[in-house]
Amino acid sequence: MTTLDRRPPTAGASAPERGWQQVVGDYVSLTKPRIIELLLVTTFPVMFLAERGVPSIWLILATLVGGSLSAGSANTLNCYLDRDIDARMHRTENRPLVTGAISPRNAMIFGVVLGVASVVWLGVLVNWLSAWLGLAAIVLYVGFYTLLLKRRTSQNIVWGGVAGCMPVLIGWSAVTNSLDWPALVLFLVVFFWTPPHYWPLSMRFKEDYANAGVPMLPVVAEDIAVGRQVVVYSWVTVLVSLALVPVADMGWIYTVTAVVAGAVFLVEAHGLLSRARHGVTGTGLRAMRLFHYSISYLTLLFLGVAVDPLLHWALPISF
Repeated sequence: MTTLDRRPPTAGASAPERGWQQVVGDYVSLTKPRIIELLLVTTFPVMFLAERGVPSIWLILATLVGGSLSAGSANTLNCYLDRDIDARMHRTENRPLVTGAISPRNAMIFGVVLGVASVVWLGVLVNWLSAWLGLAAIVLYVGFYTLLLKRRTSQNIVWGGVAGCMPVLIGWSAVTNSLDWPALVLFLVVFFWTPPHYWPLSMRFKEDYANAGVPMLPVVAEDIAVGRQVVVYSWVTVLVSLALVPVADMGWIYTVTAVVAGAVFLVEAHGLLSRARHGVTGTGLRAMRLFHYSISYLTLLFLGVAVDPLLHWALPISF
């Protein structure tokens, strides 16, 4: 029996019937709801900036639903394509495609249906620019990252992370039906933020990725080398976030948030590098501390993006 065919011992005819709640829960888990939550954190704040106020509640809801469908499609198809990897990783060995709770065929159909629904939903209820950007996000995550990069290069998450930047563009285009420099700056913030967010997680689960044959940077490079790159990307992330101040005429709220949250982000990144330089390994590196704070950093930064246009306290310097 191959890894892809692995089924739980009770998966035969005598297996107890699963309730509809469990079936629904399995399909929802394929969409990776926690990742969707993080993507939405970068979607709706940009809508406030694009509107320079509060967009219509209906537009916000329509955009978030469409974005969720798009992300859910990409994540489901990722689970379908990576089910052999998931079976060899302790962190993912209980996913429905590994346990046999959902068949690969049904997962693929579910992912495609979600993708089609997302394009139609965004195109009809928001605008077609947002719909095509949503489709591009699916293609980038499934084709560019999952199929092309993930198993071939240690820089997979750098370039594959482009897909995770698309919600910023979708949020902006939903309001303006166009793209502009502030959206591009925030796109770059998420792009440069992705490696120092994901590499600490890869450091924590290095053995998992090694067993699965996935060449994440922490698998193929020393912790010090990874730490150096984490620091570099963290600095670029913070500096790019500050570029939004002149580009989008941001005020005190966003500026202070970007500086303070960014400073803590840099302290955590340098802390990781310092521990690696002192020979600390394994859980002692506290890589997950940076991983968890990176989520808080992005959330705080984009909260500042949303609130600043509503309570705009202009800086004394005019750009």
